[in-house]
Amino acid sequence: MKRNGKLFLYMISILSVILVVIGNRTTEAKGVLDFFRAEQGIGAGKELFRKADMGNVGAASVNAKNNAGGSLSIFPEGTGDLAKIGAVLQADDILLTDWSFYAREHVTGMESEREVQEYARKLQEKFPDWEWSVTNTSQKWEVTAISPTKHHKEMLQIMATHTKQPVHAYIVYSVNGKGWNKADEAYFTSDELKNRLSDIFREKPTVFSCMMGVFNDKIVKALPVTVGSLLSSFDAKEIEALKEETFMSVSASSSMFSGFIDQRKNNMNLQIGVRSEGLGAKTTIVVGTPIITIEY
Repeated sequence: MKRNGKLFLYMISILSVILVVIGNRTTEAKGVLDFFRAEQGIGAGKELFRKADMGNVGAASVNAKNNAGGSLSIFPEGTGDLAKIGAVLQADDILLTDWSFYAREHVTGMESEREVQEYARKLQEKFPDWEWSVTNTSQKWEVTAISPTKHHKEMLQIMATHTKQPVHAYIVYSVNGKGWNKADEAYFTSDELKNRLSDIFREKPTVFSCMMGVFNDKIVKALPVTVGSLLSSFDAKEIEALKEETFMSVSASSSMFSGFIDQRKNNMNLQIGVRSEGLGAKTTIVVGTPIITIEY
């Protein structure tokens, strides 16, 4: 009897050890998965809708539920940042070639994928002249709408993952174009953009602004000198930098922009990338707030 009791206690001990090991491995696996997801960062703008919510990036949220086509104005801080970047770069005699603006909201308060689809339907009624398309995969449901606007590309994306309640959904509005002129500048400093955001988003979205340009300088300058000049123009303080022979990237904090990527990184809200193609060749410059979203 005593032998059976000892055997039983021995088996219980072994089982407890196994359960602890399994539990630790499960926790570690979840931690690695969460870390991997967090490390995805923000790449090209077309991938923004897949990212987890970044908390204190750009604009704060306000209570503005069920606003599709509503009267509440959704005008986050940062909508005029693209015009600020353009003004600074043009003042430095940089030829502007590409620009992009992204506004993104992590949708909360919807309990099912059907609610997301209903919200998309209301937006389709609001923009009947846009070209709408739907894709449905094993992982997500997504609707894309493209505006008939000709002088720049304007796109709206609404995505919901096939997950248990509550549903994970994102709304992304993007505008990008070539060059930079008075009409482009006016769009980002007028009520036209204000009304567009108010029609699309339920809450204040997070915004990302990015611009690319080139200049051919007869006087050859080292990349750190070029970057230093840009930091001065943006009234920015360098936080961290990556320096190579023909490429330099800097993360900084600028008083010109109100948004930021992380308070723990001294309110980083500006990224500058400079790439030289060699002696006598053009130098490409990319500026983004709070981060760069254009590939270069």
